[in-house]
Order: sequence, then C-alpha cells, then structure tokens
Amino acid sequence: MTGARKHVAAMAPYALADLGGTGGRPAASLAQNESFRPPCPGTFEAVMAAMADAALYPDPDWTELRSMIAARHDVDPDTILCGSGSLELIGCLARAFAGPHRAVLAPRHAYPYFRSAAQASEARFDTAPESDCTASADALLEAVRPDTGCVFLANPGNPTGTRIPGDEIRRLRSSLREDILLVIDEAYGEFADHLDAPLLDMAATGNTVVLRTFSKAYGLAGCRVGWGTFPAGIAVEVRKVLNPNNVSAISQAAARAALQDDAYMRATCAQTAERRDRTARKLAALGVRCLSSSTNFLLLDLESRERARSAEARLRSGGAVLRAQGAADLSHCLRMTIGRERELDNAIRLLETWTREDTP
Repeated sequence: MTGARKHVAAMAPYALADLGGTGGRPAASLAQNESFRPPCPGTFEAVMAAMADAALYPDPDWTELRSMIAARHDVDPDTILCGSGSLELIGCLARAFAGPHRAVLAPRHAYPYFRSAAQASEARFDTAPESDCTASADALLEAVRPDTGCVFLANPGNPTGTRIPGDEIRRLRSSLREDILLVIDEAYGEFADHLDAPLLDMAATGNTVVLRTFSKAYGLAGCRVGWGTFPAGIAVEVRKVLNPNNVSAISQAAARAALQDDAYMRATCAQTAERRDRTARKLAALGVRCLSSSTNFLLLDLESRERARSAEARLRSGGAVLRAQGAADLSHCLRMTIGRERELDNAIRLLETWTREDTP
C-alpha cells in the first residue's frame, strides 16, 4: 500500500468534537460554537431561489458577495477572498507562506487548527506564553525566531474567548519584521465589534491578513462561507492553492441574504452576550470559574485535568457534550457553547450535581 508523505503520516488528525452520548442516551452539543438561532429568515428564500441554478457552477470570484461584504465593512472588494469557511483560508495561507524553512508562531492556547495547518505545510509550530489565557503582543514578539514566517492570532481567541485591544495588534504588526505574515482570525469578530475599532483595513498595510466567517454570528456554519481582506501580493499566491469553485452558489446566496439583515445579526450577538453572561454568573455561583469571553462560548476552568474529565463524563452521561481542550494545552478546561436555554439549563444542573459529588 502506498504510504503518505513522512510529515503527513506523523500528523495526528484534527480532532473534531465527539458528539455521542452514553448509555444510548442522545446528547445535545454545546461543543462546536454554533449559533443557537437559525440564520435570518431571508436566507431560506435565497437558498430556494439559488437551487434553480444548482446545475451550474458557482461564481468562482464570489463577485456579488465580495461587493456586499465590501459595502458592509467599507473595504475594497478587490482585497477580499472567500473560502469554504475561514478554515480553508487558514490552511491555504499556511500552504502558501509556511514550510520547512518558514515556521509558524501562535499564542500558547491558540486555535488548534493553526497547528494542524502548520504541520500540513511541514512548518515548525512555535508558541508564545499567554497571561491568564490572553495573548500578548510582547510575548509574541519575544518568541519570534530568525526563521519565523507567519504569526497566527485569533482575536477574540478560541478556545479562550479572551481578546487583546486592536491597538496592541497594530503595535504587534509594526514591530514584526516586514517579511513575517500576520494572520488575524476574527471568526468571532462580530461579537466584539462594539469594543474596538475594526482591523480589516490592516490588509492595506501589507503582510497582514484579517479573516472572518459567516459561521458564528450569522448562523451559517453549515454553509461554510469564510472571507478575509488580503494584500494584493498575498491574495495572488493564496488563489493558486484555493479550491476552484470553493463556495457553492447556494452558500453564496445564503451569505448575501444574511448580509442584508444586519439587524438580525446584531440581535443574535446581543442575545448571545446576555445569555453568555447570565450563564457565567450561574456557573460562578456553583464555584466554576469562567474566563471573561467576547464570543459565543465560555471556557470553564475546572482546575485539573482529572476534574475536567470527571465533569465531562458527568455531563455526557446526562446528555450534554462540552469540548475538552487538551489540544490547546488546557486539559483542565472545558469549552461551553452558548446554546439553547434548555441545553444550557441541563448542563448547569448536571454541573451542580457534579460539584456536590466532587466535594469531599
């Protein structure tokens, strides 16, 4: 049997959430940071209309979608590339700009797919320390090595939910070597836009890419639509490794419709934040510490790997699946999506029982 290339054979597969229950009991997922609201009503009509042309290939340049994104965010449509989720764009950036002689640097508790993308490109993956699970511009700068080629930074972070101010990211960019590509992943950006000035203009400064997605605030995770702003020279190279016709016509139609209902998206963000903060207070009352979050999830600090595993097992047995975070070097933590009220209430009840059982 033909063997894979050595670096691929040595990789661990990217670990998706295990959504199974126990004892035949169905489980509710609070593990994948999906929206508890469906996409806006206009997406359903748009998808049905797009089905009429489903026999045709989609627009490979995402022309109308790029134009609408540009108008929404006041950026040049020529700077925008779209992908099958921002995940595809991350992978293509690593393939184009990282490798055996161009290492990737990220914060210690960074989104684990950054590591997978680096490994797939045969790049060494380095990390910089964080303070209370919050990335640090200074720590990243201190961790830069002579062969560092790319810095990947999610802001707000995943799985931490924490963020650093935009001014710090701009300072990071200005202090990095000019030959280092900075990739800012703002998958949860809509949940934090009210806190800071946008960073999408940073593509114009050169060697900086800013990514976003329709998966979270817009409720279109199943449609797989990501996008970002790219300097022209970076975009040219990324297009070479992007899959042609990567975003289906149906998904493009859904994303365009979602952009037309800004009020619905903003309501989703506001309702999510209110539900998130209320959930954090309930967990605090149980003695479960949560990190401050600017996203649609909470990171629960269970203090040790053993306690995290015990809590995860108790939750799963009661039909609630949270995401373990060993891959992000946070084996003492679980990540909880802000899901439907009944799912959150069930998880809190299970954790309340678990805290009583766990207390000597």
